[in-house]
Amino acid sequence: MFGKRKKRSDRFEDQYDDYGAEYDDVDYDAEYDELSYDEFAEDTAGFAERPEGERTGPYDYDEVAELLEGVVDQRLDLGSVILPVPPGGQLQVEMTPDGTPQAVHLATEHGRITVAAYAAPKSPGQWRAVAADLADSLRKDGARVAVETGPWGREVLAITEGADLRFIGVDGYRWMVRLVAAGPSGAVNDGTPLVSAARAILSETVIRRGTDPLPVRDPLPVVLPQQLAEQLAAAHHAQIEAQQQQLAAQAAAAQNPVPAQPQTLPPQPRRGADGSAMQQLGLN
Repeated sequence: MFGKRKKRSDRFEDQYDDYGAEYDDVDYDAEYDELSYDEFAEDTAGFAERPEGERTGPYDYDEVAELLEGVVDQRLDLGSVILPVPPGGQLQVEMTPDGTPQAVHLATEHGRITVAAYAAPKSPGQWRAVAADLADSLRKDGARVAVETGPWGREVLAITEGADLRFIGVDGYRWMVRLVAAGPSGAVNDGTPLVSAARAILSETVIRRGTDPLPVRDPLPVVLPQQLAEQLAAAHHAQIEAQQQQLAAQAAAAQNPVPAQPQTLPPQPRRGADGSAMQQLGLN
C-alpha cells in the first residue's frame, strides 16, 4: 500500500514440524458489542489475494504519516493501531467494567482477528521471546501447540478446547504488534481464508507508538473513533441505568412486601366431650 520498506533483520529462518493430527470441531463464539464498519472496507475488496511480495507492512506511523492521509477514510484508527477492515467485517469492542475499551476484534465469516500493539525495546527480538513464552503457557493449559514459519517469521499455532488460534508477531522500532486469528477447527491452518485475511490485514497495519515511556510488553492504548466511542458510551450508560432501575425495584419490593392473604378453611364439625358432632345432633 505504501511502497517498499527496509528489510527486517529478524526474519526468523527456523523451521518447525506441523501437527498433523485431526481434532474435533469446536464451537467459536464470543459476546461483545458489535458494530458494522463496512464503509472502511470500500477500498479493501480483494486485498487478501495480493501477492505475498507486495505486502511490506506493518508500518511505523512516522514513516507513512503523509501517505496515510490519502487513505485515512479507508482505515480504522484505534490510536495505537490503524488497520483496514475486510468487507463485511464486524467490530467487536471488549469493554472493561468501567466502560473503557480494552480490545477491538474484527469478526469475519471465517473467524475473529485481533490486532494489538505493545511497547518494546529499540532493538528487535521481543516477539521471539513472547512467542516462546506464549507457546509454553498454551502447552501448560493443555493446548496442542506448533510453531510455524510465516511471512514475518515464527507463528504460533494452538489447538485449544474453545477454538483454534494462530498468533503472528512483528517487531518494530520500540513497538511489537501481535495479531491473533481465532476460529473453529481447521480455520487457522496455513492457507485458509482466515489466515490469508489476517496476514493481509497485518501487512497494511500502521503502528502509532507515541513518545511516552512505557514498560516493555505493556499494551499501547486503544482509542476508539469518536462515532464508535459515542455509540458505546450511550449503550454503556443505558445498561447502567437499566441495572440501577432493576436494583431499585428489588429494593422497593424488599421494603414493601405484599401482605400474605389469609387462607379461609372450610368449616369443620364441632366435637364435644361426649361424642362426635353427628352424635350430638342425634343423627347416630
